[in-house]
Amino acid sequence: MSTVSTVVGGISFWYAQEGTPAPREPLPGDTSVDVCIVGGGYTGLWTAYYLKKAVPFLNITVLEAKFCGYGASGRNGGWLYNGIAGRDRYAKLHGHDAAVRLQKAMNETVGEVVRTAAEEKIDADIHRGGVLEVAHTPAQLARLKDFHSVEIAFGETDRVLRGARETAERVHVTGAVGSTWTPHGARLHPAKLVKGLADAVEALGVTIHESTPVTEIKPKHAVTPYGTVRAPYVLRCTEGFTASLKGQKRTWLPMNSSMIVTEPLPARIWNAIGWEGRETLGDMAHAYFYAQRTADDRIALGGRGYPYRFGSATDNDGRTQPATVTALRDLMVRLFPVTAGVHVDHAWSGVLGVPRDWCATVTLDRSTGLGYAGGYVGSGVATANLAARTLRDLIQQDSGQAGPTDLTTLPWVNHKVRRWEPEPFRWLGVHGMYAAYRAADRRETTSPRPGTDPVAKVADRIAGRH
Repeated sequence: MSTVSTVVGGISFWYAQEGTPAPREPLPGDTSVDVCIVGGGYTGLWTAYYLKKAVPFLNITVLEAKFCGYGASGRNGGWLYNGIAGRDRYAKLHGHDAAVRLQKAMNETVGEVVRTAAEEKIDADIHRGGVLEVAHTPAQLARLKDFHSVEIAFGETDRVLRGARETAERVHVTGAVGSTWTPHGARLHPAKLVKGLADAVEALGVTIHESTPVTEIKPKHAVTPYGTVRAPYVLRCTEGFTASLKGQKRTWLPMNSSMIVTEPLPARIWNAIGWEGRETLGDMAHAYFYAQRTADDRIALGGRGYPYRFGSATDNDGRTQPATVTALRDLMVRLFPVTAGVHVDHAWSGVLGVPRDWCATVTLDRSTGLGYAGGYVGSGVATANLAARTLRDLIQQDSGQAGPTDLTTLPWVNHKVRRWEPEPFRWLGVHGMYAAYRAADRRETTSPRPGTDPVAKVADRIAGRH
């Protein structure tokens, strides 16, 4: 391995490559607007975009604590895909047909993001190669086949199941015994998308104030150290950073995820790996990985690492533990042995929002004007866009400008969920859950049995994931 050091932190590789954006001015003082959006990530920016396009006369302000895309929107794995957290639970609560409508909306959202980025001339290295998820063990293969069947039952009739040989023809992942592929996915560069989206929003006439942390949200008020913004509608779009707001410590748990990215790889390595379709790549492990082949021919790969910080704390500029970097690199080499001598250029971390029932949600309280969207559990690149269009429709419906729409009647709208347990139970629960998942993955690796390890099933039930 090269002796060149790996950059750790610095927000993310995506920003190291692109450069952080020029700072926008903080809030100058008290003000009043029509809609105040708290959070300058994908959810907040897409919401501002669609609201302003629908009702151009609206006075909309976005408040961002650092800079647009500082959080998960500028650090994620670049998976624009049709997965949505909580769909199976919504099927139980509202019926199968309602969940099928939600899934169909997510399938269409992938194309909506691709189309809108092109329309706004946002070059985010988007490549629509679909999503390939592989299995390495008999237990994973059984889960993969079940997963494939369930996705078809929810309307993905264009999904493809592949055996070991067909999988290797797409991407040569060592030990892969099968895979499932959906066309409803694309690879992208997260920071390029969020920076372009922020510029597009400003061009429409939306005001963005950065370096303006909101400390409290209450009906018709967003409170900051620089003044208070008053608005009939105040929308919380803070995802993994929600716990920093007054009264929200136990609302959504900030789950940590970490990534590494290699140096650009030469043709001889890509000839061995394949991956010419540039599908986003994942697996069916309990502690799963996610990866992409970047536009400049690197491997960017992520996983949970150190999953949760005590007291719902968030990281400082993406700093990542050395043990996590080593574990992710070792995983990459197990998947692609030909990368054993490859240098890892950068490692970073970020947080994603996890509700207690692991269900993504969009809500608008008509009595207070308070709304929020998030809890994406790592599937936010596309889900944020659907959430934003839904918030747009909910506000137009509430203000009498429109009636119910296909989006406002989706089953995730106005979903209620209980809060997370207080500490130390939160910390113990999350770390215990991921320790169980990793142990289950290890046992499944050596077991010839096709069934899921019982410890993983217990962890799922305790976590409230099923």
